Amino acid sequence: MGKAAAARRLASAAAFGGGGLSVLGMGLYAVLRGEAAMARRMIGNADDPTFPDSTGWYGRGRPGPAIKVALLGDSSAAGYGVERIVETPGAFFASSLASEADRRVHLRTYAKVGAQSCDLADQLDRAMATRPDLAVILIGANDVTHRVRPSQSVRYLAEACRRLVAADVTVLVGTCPDLGSVKPIPPPLKQVARSMSRRLAAAQAIVVVEEGGVAVSLGSILGPDFAAAPAVLFGPDHFHPSAEGYRAVAEVLVPSALNSLGLAADEPRRRTRGEGTMPVATAAVRAARTPGTELGDKKGLWVELRRRARLRSDPEAPAELEEDDAVSDA
Repeated sequence: MGKAAAARRLASAAAFGGGGLSVLGMGLYAVLRGEAAMARRMIGNADDPTFPDSTGWYGRGRPGPAIKVALLGDSSAAGYGVERIVETPGAFFASSLASEADRRVHLRTYAKVGAQSCDLADQLDRAMATRPDLAVILIGANDVTHRVRPSQSVRYLAEACRRLVAADVTVLVGTCPDLGSVKPIPPPLKQVARSMSRRLAAAQAIVVVEEGGVAVSLGSILGPDFAAAPAVLFGPDHFHPSAEGYRAVAEVLVPSALNSLGLAADEPRRRTRGEGTMPVATAAVRAARTPGTELGDKKGLWVELRRRARLRSDPEAPAELEEDDAVSDA
């Protein structure tokens, strides 16, 4: 079975409550479980799962109305591993969005360290009460490391996207990163982690665009660029990104967010090699291998695959919530 067909099958299994992927024999599975335990000891656990809360107002002094953003997902969305708010993915994203759109941005972070796709429903219940304009979701890595059935992971994500789109919220999903470049993970577990995370990312992209959202590949968060400079782009545990790693996440998400919100500059551009309109499953597999690739504008069984230029800007600290502007949780 080809990779595109496998991704489509996984996405279909999620839709109908089917099973997962069977990629390992029992003997190899036992070896991998031992290696996974060793890798976890090297990475360590989040005994103190605290992180700087990036919730607040960005772009003070810019005109309104403000863009309300809900940030959901796991530690890659929360910003675990950094010490200052300006080093979190939320601060990088909201600052850049405010700068490029020339609008104030109100960001609320609902992400939780260690979250899996099954935790999205609870986060979404809180976020929906604030009526966001844009929901950004980063999820999937913990599903892979905790051996969650992939079809279950994708089904939870599809349900979240469906709820958001039905509420007229723009949905932007950063798909599962490539876990094969995490330094403490030894081979052959490394190769299996890479295969499983890419297959999950492809299936995520399929269900996201089919539910009306936009999917962006985050392969670079733990991909070749990060593996080439782990001291710069990984945090101290060699698993969670550093501040520069979180900046890279924002760089690939903001251009797609601007376009999805109708705020991108309307400039003519040439397609680069690999871009174009193609079957959804084929585009999803290509995107899983290429960081920063966007899937959106689905038409029937076809979807537009494109690479947008990364945007870089200096993060700002969020302003204190103003009583007149605050959006309270339920």
